[in-house]
Formats: sequence, structure tokens, C-alpha cells
Amino acid sequence: MTRLSVEMLAADPVEPITSAGHAQLGIAVLAGIAVIVLLITKFKMHAFLALTIGSLALGAFAGAPLDKVITSFSTGLGSTVAGVGVLIALGAILGKLLADSGGADQIVDTILAKASPRSMPWAMVLIASVIGLPLFFEVGIVLLIPVVLMVAKRGSYSLMRIGVPALAGLSVMHALIPPHPGPLVAVDAVKANLGLTLALGVLVAIPTVIIAGPLFSKVAARWVDVQAPERMLPARPSEDVKNRPGFGATLATILLPVVLMLSKALVDIIIDDPEHTVQRVFDVIGSPLIALLAAVIVGMFTLGRPAGFTKDRLSTTVEKGLMPIAGILLIVGAGGGFKQTLIDSGVGQMILDISKDWSIPALLLAWLIAVAIRLATGSATVATISAAGLVAPLAADMSTAHTALLVLAIGAGSVFFSHVNDAGFWLVKEYFGLSVGQTLKTWSVMETIISVVAGGLVLLLSLII
Repeated sequence: MTRLSVEMLAADPVEPITSAGHAQLGIAVLAGIAVIVLLITKFKMHAFLALTIGSLALGAFAGAPLDKVITSFSTGLGSTVAGVGVLIALGAILGKLLADSGGADQIVDTILAKASPRSMPWAMVLIASVIGLPLFFEVGIVLLIPVVLMVAKRGSYSLMRIGVPALAGLSVMHALIPPHPGPLVAVDAVKANLGLTLALGVLVAIPTVIIAGPLFSKVAARWVDVQAPERMLPARPSEDVKNRPGFGATLATILLPVVLMLSKALVDIIIDDPEHTVQRVFDVIGSPLIALLAAVIVGMFTLGRPAGFTKDRLSTTVEKGLMPIAGILLIVGAGGGFKQTLIDSGVGQMILDISKDWSIPALLLAWLIAVAIRLATGSATVATISAAGLVAPLAADMSTAHTALLVLAIGAGSVFFSHVNDAGFWLVKEYFGLSVGQTLKTWSVMETIISVVAGGLVLLLSLII
């Protein structure tokens, strides 16, 4: 297992923007994070503004010249948006095509039609995991809630028996699997191999989602035995579409970018020659930009054409898919600015200096930092970005596999115990008609199980590979 060591101090040094001592830097970090937490939780400020102000506060408390702090923040914001902004946009377009064309509903209805009452929780986790690959968490919830309520009502199931597996599938994808924003940003921050991160992420995700979904839903249904709320079911996105794309074509479109990125990782391992023609071809088609772009273009034909979309309708769908991500892009960018401010302030080096004698695995440290920021801010994305910035220097002496596991450790920690400062908590509470206590006993515990199980599996993998 990769541990913090004296050798890590030889990692590529970053030009510090301040020469403050460890004590002052430590206070500056705590103050900067405290400002972000206070602004998000107490003053309900948008995370973009909170991260921007928190970055400036960090630099000020560290005694750095503000012009250098602004430069660090702007550099980090620019490089982060350049690295993942286009990928987030392409993922949003693919998700909107999937929802509006009826492709997502086709996947749902096909799997449900073949599921028996006993296998229904497993069917829900399968649906959520497949649908959750290209969709943001909030979009996935809105898409699947009508299905969860419909299945629970028609089959007279406990809402938790059906709802928890669906939520687990979405949450695990959100935390561990690129091209979701959190894992993408962490991959970019620690310079991990995206294909290998995706492959190991799937390996960790499968047992995690089984434990937190169908298995935990049995316990959750006993703790909170409620039926689907008696109210009008929300409309499904594709109710105005006469024809839906086929199940096979939809599934192939969803999985296309995953297959391309995994193929690149596999070819890199087998050939291991950057000059080899085959490897160079797969380096192009397996890059996340080309993989997602290919899926979007293919989706216009496999999803849009069967649904009868005209050129104007396709253009409108793309435009509507891009509109909601402005806030996400700004948060991710500001998080990248905060990360760069942390690095340029010398915080990463400080962590290496003060923890070189600790007997704590680097992956566990990354998980704990992400957990702490998640509990404080309520945002998995903010936790991922901030933790990645803090532990990025730890990746300097890591193998390719362990760098990928570092990303997954951060992602696992970022979903720990969602509570009242998380927008997802209130989304689940309102849609399912639960009390705060019931939401804590179901959704919050489920998120904690995901975090702990995934974190444990990452540590176990680090002993093996």
C-alpha cells in the first residue's frame, strides 16, 4: 500500500505564492474552508461565489500577495474548465438526448417488463446504474422518480425497497465513474489515467451498489415502511414522443463512450508502445473528448431519428441540455481555482511535511479529507475538488494504478453521510414524502454505506495491485 513517506518530499515542487510557515498555512487552510462552509451553509451563497471568496481568504490568511492569489485562482479555474468543461457539456447533451427521445424510458420499461416481483430491487439498481452513466445525479433523480413511484404503487412495494436501489445506482455512478464531474476533476487534478480509473471504478462500483442498494433496501424498508405518496405522478420526459428508440440501440449509445475509453486502457496495457500505430489510434478514439463526442453524434441518429426529431428539435434539445450546466461548470471551475490556490500556497507540501511520520495510508488520508469537507459543505463536488487539490502531491510517487485508486478514494469520501446541508437530501425527502428523520435513516445511511464500502474496497485493491 502506498504510504506517506520521506521520499514523497522529492516530488515535483510547486513555486509557492507564500513562504508562510506550517502553522500559518494550516490556519489559512482552515480559515479558507471555514469561509466556504459558512457562506454555503449559513448565508446560502452559491458554491461558485463561496469558492471564489474562500480562495481569496485562504491567500490573505496565508499572507500571500493578493495579485498572486488571483493569478493562481484564475490559472486553476482556466485549466480545470479546459480539462473537463467540454466533457461535462457533451455528457449533458447525451443525457438530454437520452431523456427527451424516450431512450431512457425504453431502457426502464424493457427491464421492468422482464423483472419478477422478487427481482424488482435488482432491476431498479440495474436501471439506475445504466441510466446514471451519462446523467448528472440530479437529472437522474428527476428521470427515475416517476418510475420508482409507479413501480411501488402498482406492485404495492415498500417505497424504500424500490427507491433505495435506484438512488444507490445513481449515487455510486456519480461518485466513482467518469464522465461525472467529480471523478473527472479528480482525474485531472492528480494526473490519473482516465481509462484505468474507469475500469477500477466499475470494479469497485459493482459490489458497492449491490450492498448499498438491494441488500440495504431490505433493512431500510423495515426501518421506514412507507408507501409511495398519494399524489399525482410527475410526467415522464418522453410522454410527448410517439416512437421511442430501440432498447439495443439506446444501450449501445450509452455504453459507447465507456467501451471506447476502456478499450484505450486495455490497448495501453497490452501494447505499451506510444509509437505503435494501433495504440496511437486508440489513444485518439479512446480519449474522453472523442468518446463522448462520438456518443453524442451517434445518439442523434440512434436516439433522435427514431423519436422523429427534426433538425430544429435536435438543435433545441442540445441547447436545453447545455443550459442547466452553467452553474456546474462555474462551480467546477472555481473549485479548480481553489485547488490551485491550495497547491501554490504550499499546502500540499505542508501535508507531506507534517504527515511523513504518520502510519496512515495515503488513500485513507484522501478519503478522510473528502469526508470532512463533504460533512462540512454538503457538496460532493466541492469535497472532491478540494480534497483532490490537497492530496495531489501524494500522487507524485504513486504507480498508475494507485493514482487511479486515489481518485476513487476521494470519490468514495465525497458522498459520506448526506445530511441537511446537501441539496440531494432535500430532493429525496420531498420526492418520497419522508420526514427528516426518515430521510436520515434511509438516504443518509445509504450514502454512508456507499462511502465506507467503496473506500474499503479501494484500500483492499491497493494491497493487491
